[in-house]
Amino acid sequence: MIISLQLDSETPIYEQLRNQIVIGIATGQLEPAEKLPTVRQLAEDLGINSMTVNKTYSLLKQEGYIVIDRRHGAKVSPRASDGEGSQPSAQLEEQLQLIIAQAAIKGVERSQFDSLCDRIFARMKYQPQS
Repeated sequence: MIISLQLDSETPIYEQLRNQIVIGIATGQLEPAEKLPTVRQLAEDLGINSMTVNKTYSLLKQEGYIVIDRRHGAKVSPRASDGEGSQPSAQLEEQLQLIIAQAAIKGVERSQFDSLCDRIFARMKYQPQS
């Protein structure tokens, strides 16, 4: 997986890194139980502070996307069983509400928004079973 950070972005680097790892997991670029680079190695590869990577990994662990073991390092979490997490969380609903509000303010029509969502969702490896 190739990570590209925009150092001049208003989005903090740790958040950019977190978002790219989450997308990598969702699209299958990172597989369950796949070992992630060490904090030091990833920081060196990206040319950023190791504390930034550490903050990202801590956030991803807290959110359940990765597991961290002192002996084996960070790995992508195994997928939750089908029964778990089937309902969107309040945080996800809040994030979607903000995105939809921004799209509406910018004049994006419902059909355009739905089409965009469909295209993005189609790229995701992990999709609910109908």
